[in-house]
Amino acid sequence: MAEVAYVQASRVYAGTPEVRAVDRLELEIADGEFLVLVGPSGSGKSTALRMVAGLEDINEGEVHIGGKDVSNVPPKGRDIAMVFQSYALYPHMTVAENMGFALRLRKLPKPEVRKKVVEAAEMLDLTKYLDRKPKALSGGQRQRVAMGRAIVREPSVFLMDEPLSNLDAKLRVETRANIASLQRRLGTTTIYVTHDQVEAMTMGQRVAVLKDGLLQQCATPRELYEQPANAFVAGFIGSPAMNLRTAPLGGDGVALDGLTVPLPRAVRDDVAGSGLSELTFGIRPESLRLAGADEDAADLVVELVEELGADALVHGTVGDSPERVVVRVDGRTPPRLGEKVRVALRDAGEVHAFHPVTGARLG
Repeated sequence: MAEVAYVQASRVYAGTPEVRAVDRLELEIADGEFLVLVGPSGSGKSTALRMVAGLEDINEGEVHIGGKDVSNVPPKGRDIAMVFQSYALYPHMTVAENMGFALRLRKLPKPEVRKKVVEAAEMLDLTKYLDRKPKALSGGQRQRVAMGRAIVREPSVFLMDEPLSNLDAKLRVETRANIASLQRRLGTTTIYVTHDQVEAMTMGQRVAVLKDGLLQQCATPRELYEQPANAFVAGFIGSPAMNLRTAPLGGDGVALDGLTVPLPRAVRDDVAGSGLSELTFGIRPESLRLAGADEDAADLVVELVEELGADALVHGTVGDSPERVVVRVDGRTPPRLGEKVRVALRDAGEVHAFHPVTGARLG
């Protein structure tokens, strides 16, 4: 096992203009930590992972594994194991042969190879499939075989590049729980790439959010959710996404149609000397509630209701703005399409504020 560190690491593709797929990334992953790299398509997350694997050049800066600079070390010398989105199993080999292939290349004795394969199969509930070919397995079972192939090598670092993308929704939930549990048992440093922020939040001990090759924030899932560093992180993390709106400042808050959205004192102090006439504020769907007719509230015209069972997500417009606002309500009594409802804040302390130009968090 080993810690991993990006030291102002960049991957630059030549061109006019040049493309900085990963731009001066500064990030440390502790020994035994499960870190998730998340971001939209083109954010640089897979490129950053491949830089650790040695599959992408490092044009600036360094990448360290176990305290050693491995920027110019070939992939086979980095003591890493990678699990890809595609299973890449050999169709003519059995499960046991696929899992033990790398060990046989090392010319380990057959009894030792068999022992390691059996141990990994027991961890992954693959024991009864060891003599089957990949074509006789489901997608989830094939992904577990790919995991087993990585485990038997006992690497210092696991690298996983969207390994669950080919699985259906139910199997994804089950498999991501299994991967997180397995990583805790093995204690191997793991870097996991996904574009699915729900996957990131449920698996990672810490989550690093990337956009356009730049690290936006790296923190625990709870911190990302409650204290997003900027408007991008606020809008990207959370399902459904945070309601974000830019509006004029006035008095102690900003106006959302008939609702005055109060700002925490720390935010008001932050903007007092900045000369800002407006700011971007964010409210999560669960921080809004349906209100009575006599309350300080905004009128929302219901355009869509997503019934989720215990909860329902109400989508609608407020005032003249075309931007939709999402409210999480009790799933037993959701409003009807076309209905006009009153919406108010649950708690003024749950309002997030950001600079209208830079997007940086205020307060």
